[in-house]
Amino acid sequence: MSSIVSEIETQLHTGEFAEAVLAGLAQSRKSIPCRFLYDARGSELFEEITRLEEYYPTRTEIGLLKDHGAEIAERAGAGCAVVEFGSGSSRKTHILLEALTQASAYVPIDIDDAVLKEATSRLGADFPHLALYPVHADFSQDIRLPEEIEDTPKLGFFPGSTIGNFDLDSAVDFLADAGDLLGPKSDLLIGADLQKDTDILIPAYDDASGVTAEFTLNLLRRINRELDANFDVPRFAHRAVYNDDVGRIEIYIESLADQKVSVLGRPFTFKNGEDIHVENSHKFTVPQFKALAQDAGWETEQVWVDENDLFSMHYLTRP
Repeated sequence: MSSIVSEIETQLHTGEFAEAVLAGLAQSRKSIPCRFLYDARGSELFEEITRLEEYYPTRTEIGLLKDHGAEIAERAGAGCAVVEFGSGSSRKTHILLEALTQASAYVPIDIDDAVLKEATSRLGADFPHLALYPVHADFSQDIRLPEEIEDTPKLGFFPGSTIGNFDLDSAVDFLADAGDLLGPKSDLLIGADLQKDTDILIPAYDDASGVTAEFTLNLLRRINRELDANFDVPRFAHRAVYNDDVGRIEIYIESLADQKVSVLGRPFTFKNGEDIHVENSHKFTVPQFKALAQDAGWETEQVWVDENDLFSMHYLTRP
């Protein structure tokens, strides 16, 4: 029975992927949602990115979690359930749970079932006192939390400045929905990348060793594999630019020639220099992010920033 369920889930996800790709490539400005970057290979490559010298967000946020874990635990209180949006490998979660010695449960939410199972198994071994309730879902869609934590105080956890991948209106909507999901008197610990010089920003999204480029171009390989496409990957390139008008990094896959591509039998034409938009990463000032959170119904209780003003971590409360 489990194999049948798994096959059905795969078909559903492939259908969603196909719909998004076909619709995105048919637009006058081609675009594919960034969540589709994270197949199994994409997740592996992103973990590699987080360890690169140029990619400051992960190590900086880990430093903030280590430095302020005791204060976070004091604010969260005893018996809380930690609910993580997009848990991934749960590397940062391990640091948080080490500080939250009196947490009662951990609820990871992730779209990648294999990654979710592996991380849950590892954390279960490291924190045997914790009740674990993994939720296999896309956290940007409507979901329900397990009944077992319905009446438990909740601390949401959304690290990595993933909030920057949303456009600003969608970011407010997500934060408001997260508050509704977590419930009244809930808290949210969230990472937000800060505005800084492009000499730091651009290398973080276009590293010298080419790992980020491989991560982005893996999307084309996934489309070839799963959607019977024929992208000639070497004829496309990764491109990262900073849009100063809106304060964000924008990631594109650029066509290096005039060419035609077929996806599920449908033809698409690319001009030399034409691109596919695949990701945004907004950068904030601390006042900007406070205002964003307030628009979504959250109050900022505490903000921590590293000594180099690279990254911020916000502790939000639901009035």
